[in-house]
Amino acid sequence: MTFSIAAHQDGRFGIAAASSSPAVAARVVHLRDSVGAVASQNVTDPRLGPVLLDGLASGSSPEAAIAAVLANEPNAAYRQLTVVDASGAAATFSGHLTLGVHGEATGPHCAAAGNMLSRPDIPEILCGAFTSAGGQLEERLFTALSAGLAAGGEAGPVYSAGLSTVSGIGWRDTDLRVDWQESPIGELGRLLEVWLPQRDDYVQRGLEPAASPGYGVPGDDR
Repeated sequence: MTFSIAAHQDGRFGIAAASSSPAVAARVVHLRDSVGAVASQNVTDPRLGPVLLDGLASGSSPEAAIAAVLANEPNAAYRQLTVVDASGAAATFSGHLTLGVHGEATGPHCAAAGNMLSRPDIPEILCGAFTSAGGQLEERLFTALSAGLAAGGEAGPVYSAGLSTVSGIGWRDTDLRVDWQESPIGELGRLLEVWLPQRDDYVQRGLEPAASPGYGVPGDDR
């Protein structure tokens, strides 16, 4: 029910995901400053994301972090995982009970996976699009997600999408979600166009409120 890509760029981490089920990003996306990006999907157990990030934080490689989690996961056959660490190394796992047509792929600084897909190479398309795209991390993630959709995406329609990033400041500097909509990836792109020019202003408002720019809305008298 999901296709997603996790990636690293210039010390930042991000994930973009889409699904036929509602609120996909609420369950799938796991990010940690200076540590990595993890997607936990298929028959999703969100608890696996923080455990995988803990493994990366302790010095494990993505492959070793996945192996350690699976060794203690009684329902491993149902899980699909992607992991990218601070060096850009990546690893994936799909249990043998992953739903429908499924696949996974890794590329430079990225990993992708999907289930109930229209074709098994959708994750390869995601990674290829990310690798060849230019721009900021958010833009490259959105390009990858759009390429996956254009190539067929899920076997059925998608209704939710999300894109989140962390940049070492202590919170997600981009965290956009479309939780139920007929064209969620297109709507996500529209939100991204609105958000990106303002992102750094909102970061400054958090870190240096006295020096931050005004909001430019009624009631803001700065």
